[in-house]
Amino acid sequence: MPAIELRNIHNYACRGVNLEVSAGELLVLLGPNGAGKTTLLNVIADLSEYEGSVFIDGIPVDRVPTQRRRVGYVFQDLVLFPHLDVVSNIAYGLRAQGWSTGKIGARVEELLRLVQLKHLAHRYPRGLSGGEKQRVALARALAPFPRILLLDEPFSNLDTQTSKYLRFELKQLQRRLKISTLYVTHQLEEAEEVADRVAVVYDGRIEQVGRPEEVFFYPASEKVRAFIGAPNILECTSTRVLGRGLVEVRCGGLPVVVPHDGNSVKRIALFPKDIFVSPMKPPGSEINRFKGVISDIKASQEWVRLTVKVKHHYLVAEMPHHIFQGLGLRMGQDVFLILKPKKVKIYEDTTNPNRLQNEGRPEAFPGPNDTSLQRPVKGRRGPGNRYTLRPLRHIF
Repeated sequence: MPAIELRNIHNYACRGVNLEVSAGELLVLLGPNGAGKTTLLNVIADLSEYEGSVFIDGIPVDRVPTQRRRVGYVFQDLVLFPHLDVVSNIAYGLRAQGWSTGKIGARVEELLRLVQLKHLAHRYPRGLSGGEKQRVALARALAPFPRILLLDEPFSNLDTQTSKYLRFELKQLQRRLKISTLYVTHQLEEAEEVADRVAVVYDGRIEQVGRPEEVFFYPASEKVRAFIGAPNILECTSTRVLGRGLVEVRCGGLPVVVPHDGNSVKRIALFPKDIFVSPMKPPGSEINRFKGVISDIKASQEWVRLTVKVKHHYLVAEMPHHIFQGLGLRMGQDVFLILKPKKVKIYEDTTNPNRLQNEGRPEAFPGPNDTSLQRPVKGRRGPGNRYTLRPLRHIF
C-alpha cells in the first residue's frame, strides 16, 4: 500500500496528476519553475483547492483538514518566527496541539539532538546561519510525529557547499526515520543525490517516474530530455578494467575512459555543456580526445550548439556565443573534442551481477606498450613492472 496516492488531481496548476509514493520513500518532484511542483505539495497538505482524491496510508483525506492530516511541511522561505528562539520555534506546533509542558520539553530535546542544534537552543533566528535555520525548520516540521514530510526547495537559499552537506544529512535522517517524503527541486544534481525515485513534472503533468538513472538515461519524452539537458547518450558494447578505479568503455568504436568500479557499463551520457571543442589539437594525453567534423550549428539566445560527427556518432556540444565567435568555428571544419572523465555519467548493466574486478584479466591492465595510461618515469620502476603509473589528475 502506498503511503501517499494522488488520483486525477486537477486545479489551476495540475492537469490530471496521478502519483504514488511508497512507505519510507524519498520521492523528488523535479521540474522547471511554474511546473506545478509546489502546488502538488499544497494539495497533499490541504493548502490548495483541488479536484480528485488524496490518500494517505490508503485512507482518503479529501475531507480531512490540514491540522489533522499529520503532514510536516518545510516551506521554501522557512517561515521561522523571529521573536521566538530555537526551542520555542520547534515547540510552536506542539503547543498549538495542546501537548503538555513535560512532553513538549522531551520532544524538543530529542529533536535538538537529532538536528545537532542543542548548543543553539536559546538563540533567535537573526543569530543563525542559513544552514542552522534550515535545521530548525526541519525539526519544527518533524516535531508532531508527521506521517508525511514535504520539503519545498529546502536548500535553494544556501551556498553550494552548505546545500550539498545538508542534502547528505537530510538523506541520512530520512532513512533513519523511515518517513515518506516528497522533495521539490528544479536542480537535477539535487534529485540525483537524494532521491529514491524522481517524478518529472512539466506543465502540470507527470511526464515520467523512475529511479534517477532511469530518468536520465531513458527519458520518456522530449520534454524530459530537454529539461535534463539533452545529453548525448551512447550505448556501450564492452568494458575494460584499467586499474585504480578507471575503466575504458567502448561505444561504437569510441574508447571512453571513466572512473568506475561497479558492474559493467551499459550506457554513458555526456552533457553538451561538458564537451570541450577546440579547432586545434590540444597538447597532453590522448585520453578522451576525439577528432570530428562540424555537421550542424544552431544558435539560441544564450548558447550555440554544435553537432560534431565523430566516427559513426553525432555528438552535440554547447558553448556561449562569445566563445564560439572567438574560436571562429564553421560548418565542415575539423575540430577536436575533449571529454572530462568525471563529467561522464554512467548507467550500469544491472542484468549482469558480476562486478568488474571479477571480470578482470591480466591483459585488462595497461602494459608497457600502452602509452595512453602509462609512460616511463626515468630512474623509477614499479614493483615487478618496467613502468610506474603516473597520476591522472590532469585529465579529470
